[in-house]
Amino acid sequence: MKYMTIHQLLNFQSKSVSFSAMLLAASSLVSAFLGLMRNRLLGNQFGASGETDIYFAAFRIPDFIYGIVIMGGITVAFLPLFAEYASRGKEEAWEFVNNLLHVLLVVLGAFCVLLAIFAPLLMELVAPGFGPEQKASAITLTRLLFLSPVLFGISSVLSGVLQYHNRFIVYALAPILYNLGIIAGIVFLAPSMGVLGVGVGVIGGAGLHLLIQLPSFFASGFIWKFAFRPKDPSIAKVLRLALPRIPGAMGYQLNVIVMTALASMLSAGSITVFAFANDLQSFPINLIGVPFAIALFPALSRAFAEKKEADMKAAFASALRYVILLVLPIAGLMFLFRAAVVQLSYGVGNFDVEDTSLTAALFGVFALGVVFQAL
Repeated sequence: MKYMTIHQLLNFQSKSVSFSAMLLAASSLVSAFLGLMRNRLLGNQFGASGETDIYFAAFRIPDFIYGIVIMGGITVAFLPLFAEYASRGKEEAWEFVNNLLHVLLVVLGAFCVLLAIFAPLLMELVAPGFGPEQKASAITLTRLLFLSPVLFGISSVLSGVLQYHNRFIVYALAPILYNLGIIAGIVFLAPSMGVLGVGVGVIGGAGLHLLIQLPSFFASGFIWKFAFRPKDPSIAKVLRLALPRIPGAMGYQLNVIVMTALASMLSAGSITVFAFANDLQSFPINLIGVPFAIALFPALSRAFAEKKEADMKAAFASALRYVILLVLPIAGLMFLFRAAVVQLSYGVGNFDVEDTSLTAALFGVFALGVVFQAL
């Protein structure tokens, strides 16, 4: 029997959308489990308390940048354009990647530095109910977390290249390593550093998310060359494709920020209850909706580049039916067994009965909208 080496395994190229979706679903299951473990460890360490409120409030603006610029913009725009340039020739495709990486690093880096400078003002908007000590801690933590959008911005380009080449194994490992980094921060650093230690784990996990993809990225044919041409037509194309998606992504992120701001004016732990319930309802979305979208996107991008509209519609309709069929019963079970799900997920250590009851009530409300979010 012939076994694949680690190098061969990490660079394995899948040719089947169904296999890719199954692989990514398995990865999402592991990543979602680690996400639950991460929150369970957070709850065990701090409970639904003012300290975990600081952590989740500090995450809001960096996550806002990640959600609208990277997930809502770059991730959507990059792959169709890379497919278009690759259809013309490898050299043109890699020139596009080189330029985009440098433009992203400079522009996104400068933007995050600017936001870090104005972190005190931003925290007034995100958590107006915090006292002076909580705000000071949240400002320090959010400045640290502004490193993550830069790392994820670069990582998203690498991910797009790996998706195009159907190298889904490394792509699937990246979010797992991200969660492991956060868990390491909770277990090893939080006891002595508090939530700042968790923040260090977040940055470590984001770094691992990027590093694990580098070998396969270079194996795909990338050769680094310095290029910084922000006025290049390819950058304008990225913006044209990304901008229409940003308002939709912004709507969700603004909703989370508003809910966080309102929760900050309630009793200590309210932000944590909201965050934990929101993470739980994301489970079927990340397990089913996202893998199907990721696995389908390269095929759609190629069909778009080759002007095969019928193939695009057929593939999209098929994926839509599968997502509805799988997510709908899960959403119903989530609503019916909301208390048991929260108890099993978080009910340990400092996360007490009252925390569990409040989280379960909010989780039940969120479960009603899961199908629509998965689509």
